[in-house]
Amino acid sequence: MPVPDLTLLTDAALASGEIAMRFWRKDLHAWDKGGGQGPVSEADLAIDKMLCTEFGAARPDYGWLSEETDDDPARLACENVFIVDPIDGTRSFINGHENFSVSMAVAKAGEVTAAVVHLPAKGLTYAAAKGEGATLNGEPIRHNGNTEIRGARILASGSQTKSEMWVKRPPPIERHFRSSLAYRMCLVAQGRFDGMLTLRPTWEWDVAGGDLICREAGVSVTMRNGQVPKYNSATACFDGLIAATPVIHTGLLDHL
Repeated sequence: MPVPDLTLLTDAALASGEIAMRFWRKDLHAWDKGGGQGPVSEADLAIDKMLCTEFGAARPDYGWLSEETDDDPARLACENVFIVDPIDGTRSFINGHENFSVSMAVAKAGEVTAAVVHLPAKGLTYAAAKGEGATLNGEPIRHNGNTEIRGARILASGSQTKSEMWVKRPPPIERHFRSSLAYRMCLVAQGRFDGMLTLRPTWEWDVAGGDLICREAGVSVTMRNGQVPKYNSATACFDGLIAATPVIHTGLLDHL
């Protein structure tokens, strides 16, 4: 009998973390992909190859969408699809920092149903299955319930709080930063921060894992237009993403 998708993802995430740690802080071959796509390393490709092989064998009828694999439009005809970022925060990984993650999810008919975000250098594994809650290293997590937009602790890059990014003036938040989008979302789900946002085009593989973990922890997740993201789209890209406690989420949208 096949194991549940969440079990499959968890085992694969831990194996991916072992591969990543064999390269981390070593003499790593890395290069820029060009076209504004950012860096990639031999570790990204090694993890991608392993996951594609393992998932393909375990779920041959599932589609495949990964940052490090040329896109195959055949995934659009699949009811279920794996959405993978072998290393989210590659630049952080290359520089020897801890805040990189392995992020993976299964989406069914556009909705994420199982997800794992694993940070091997920090020993953190966030996980969720639809309707079963979110966990960190096996323990339940929940958003912090903050309702005050003024001074809210929001994870975002510096450019996201510039006035030109907002229709109204930027909200009176306290900005923080982590390199991995998936990790930012998990920190909100865990209650350590009140929200995260990115107002630029956002790839599905960067946020699919964090999406379900946030939702199962009670966090509101939408695109910048307030609509719920639908995964396995033809473009595999969203118009920004906001994840925050419900009241803070409404407050952020009100400024856009």
